Amino acid sequence: MHEPSQALSKPATTPDRLPTAESPIAAGPPRYAEVAVPVHVLTTFIYRLPPVLQAEAETGSRIAVPFGRKLVTGYIVALHTELRPSTNLKEENIKDAREILDTFPLITSEILELTRWVSEYYLAPWGEVLKAALPPGVSPRVAQLLSITEAGRAELGNAAADEESPRRRLLRVVNEAGTLALDSAADKLKIAEVAKVARVLAREGLLAIEQQFGSDSVRAKYERHVRLPAGLSVPDLENTKLTDAQTRVIESLKTEESLAFPELLARAQVGPSPVMTLAKRKRVEIFQQPLRRDPLSNSPAAAVTDYVLTEDQKKVIAEINLALDNHSYSPFLLHGVTGSGKTEVYIRAMRVALELGRSALMLVPEIALTPVFSQRLRMHFGEQVAIFHSSLSKGERFDEWTRVRNGTARIVIGTRSAVFAPIQNLGLVIVDEEHESTYRQQDSPRYNARDTAIVRAQKQAAVVILGSATPSLESFHNASTGKYKYLQLPNRLGGRPLAVAEIIDMRAAFARKQRPAIFSDELLRAIAATHQRGEQSIILLNRRGYSSFVLCRSCGESIQCPNCDVTLTYHRSERVIICHYCDHREAAPTKCPSCDGKYIYYVGEGTQQIEEKLRTLFPSILIARIDRDTTSRRHAFEKSLHDFSEGKIDMLVGTQILAKGHDFPNVTLVGVVSVDAGLALPDFRAAERAFQLLTQVAGRAGRGDLAGKVLIQTYHPYHYALRHASGQDYAGFYEEEIRHRQNHSYPPFVALASLLVHGPKLDQTRSDALQLRKELDTANPDRIVRVLGPAPAALARLKNEFRMQLLIKGRKRQQLRDVIGTALKAVAANGVNLRSINVEIDPVSIM
Repeated sequence: MHEPSQALSKPATTPDRLPTAESPIAAGPPRYAEVAVPVHVLTTFIYRLPPVLQAEAETGSRIAVPFGRKLVTGYIVALHTELRPSTNLKEENIKDAREILDTFPLITSEILELTRWVSEYYLAPWGEVLKAALPPGVSPRVAQLLSITEAGRAELGNAAADEESPRRRLLRVVNEAGTLALDSAADKLKIAEVAKVARVLAREGLLAIEQQFGSDSVRAKYERHVRLPAGLSVPDLENTKLTDAQTRVIESLKTEESLAFPELLARAQVGPSPVMTLAKRKRVEIFQQPLRRDPLSNSPAAAVTDYVLTEDQKKVIAEINLALDNHSYSPFLLHGVTGSGKTEVYIRAMRVALELGRSALMLVPEIALTPVFSQRLRMHFGEQVAIFHSSLSKGERFDEWTRVRNGTARIVIGTRSAVFAPIQNLGLVIVDEEHESTYRQQDSPRYNARDTAIVRAQKQAAVVILGSATPSLESFHNASTGKYKYLQLPNRLGGRPLAVAEIIDMRAAFARKQRPAIFSDELLRAIAATHQRGEQSIILLNRRGYSSFVLCRSCGESIQCPNCDVTLTYHRSERVIICHYCDHREAAPTKCPSCDGKYIYYVGEGTQQIEEKLRTLFPSILIARIDRDTTSRRHAFEKSLHDFSEGKIDMLVGTQILAKGHDFPNVTLVGVVSVDAGLALPDFRAAERAFQLLTQVAGRAGRGDLAGKVLIQTYHPYHYALRHASGQDYAGFYEEEIRHRQNHSYPPFVALASLLVHGPKLDQTRSDALQLRKELDTANPDRIVRVLGPAPAALARLKNEFRMQLLIKGRKRQQLRDVIGTALKAVAANGVNLRSINVEIDPVSIM
């Protein structure tokens, strides 16, 4: 790992650019490095390698390079002995690289190639993709160091100067310190824009500014261990005069390879002194042992159970094993109803992959699912399992990444970013719940981890299994056309029937009571009966908070987020109203901010209100709520699920997070309070998502020996998505939905891209969007793709930025990307900042 370097001089001008290339390395040491920098540009850069760096430089290593006025971490993607004539680069315009930051390349050749594909396919900056592929904390910090010059000291002697001016105070504090980091100067002086003042003083020659790389913010952790020396014989010990305390130390170590220093003191019941004395006499050795930060150290252990495969599972496993034996790319769609035993198929496939000397990668759609699967995999494969997701500490992520990089861990389970894990000899890729939209990265680099995993399997000749009870239409279409091999688990384990689903028409409930109701009589009766029998229930509402929005009954105004075109959601426990997009928060109002009216009304229901009302209606039922607000607390989600599985909680109330992958045999009732808001979204996938959510949550009921029941409350009882979901009829839904997609030219029948232009000023955002449309038309003279827009996005203002959207449809993705790529280069050349344009290839939503 990188250690702090010598101070580095101020960088020069921006380097010349070079398009990404796959130039072979010619004979002789490389003179130039092609570097991907994590900035928002769709190109790489050429830097000269000084002779001292030429022997160290390797593709996949991090490298310190000047970029504009900064020193940044880049990634070497290629090495060249000569410049290609086609680049038109002049030697005098090429900057020198400053430092190689790694003793060995952190990025393997496989990951380098995969990130190249992600960059090209999704039109994402390669440097940003490479940065996302590494664990956080391995990017060394750059410190700006200030020192005073002779001219600066002379300036301090100027008695006529204003002693309290920002420039005078900065000169004085730097002179006193000798050398001072810019951040430290800002903390000491509390001066606004200290960096600007420092730059002015540097231009005047009064201060010198140097940049210096510090060490990575995260590294391996060690603890002191003690052991007996390897060459120490029994006679040596017997001939050594020992105190009683020293004897206890030796006796404690005789049966152990080594002991952690605190554990040895506790076992021997001694203080540090006897151990240190023995170390000086070379009767024990004290050394640093790497300490693993284990993400599962606080998780309850999974129980080992005997498992008998069903005939359906045996057939599926036989097909997968045959493909694993062939050591070739083989994509499977595993379509298994909820509770059919897909997880056991995954485990058996992993075991075979390991027996063949290969490794396995398993992606899950939610952080919340990793503890459940991780514990199960640890039960079968022990310390060979590594975990990747963003809720781990930096230290835990670094340690897990290191275990995978050095081959200690051969099975990786995690969320999106795990697709870039540096697994050696990958033979099996599993994407569980492959239909989930959470596999899509929302921020740059915007990639789909499911599709990236498929490409990784293809590049590494691995088997890939896409598993789901409700496959995405694209995946099922690929299976229908023979692109994927279709595997099916049509029956639940033990011959258990699927839960019986019933649609509750809330229009009729309103007509009976002449007022809106949160719960139907049918749902309330079912809850009471379920818990009288000692069984458990899950209540789902896809809306967080206490109330959907806050309304003034005097003037009719709702309270809007000042940064977004959305209403604020009331959270009663904190007595605040919150924007779930930008996290703007303010105290819940006692009067209307528009008219000063006192009649504030909280409209709609959120999970907090549902939980509260159920507690009032059923005081004897133990209820827990699970949504984004509760799962943000570390380990809280695992504890709630564990308590529920142990029967310490009777009912879970929550959002769609409850629909995914959980197995609770005592749950016999699932109640869906409302799903109508999702159906009304202006998105071509709205019906598909509603069908998937209802089918998945229905699958949580009746997974044990007891029959399950699902009640779905709706004001749209005849919608085809609800009708097919209530019958858990995937084939029926697919046939109906695929016709809609074909008739309206949506995926999988066309390639689709979304371009979202955003900015703080409406006129500028609209102008940039119109310029982008013009360049798209210019790049598309034969109209090989269809461009729609620009038009205001469904959320026209978000996080204090206005948003305009363009949709591009085409028959071939390559043509689509070519047109978009050409247009982006043109608008960038005309001064449009590409950071203001979000490019999504194959978007999972057009909201």
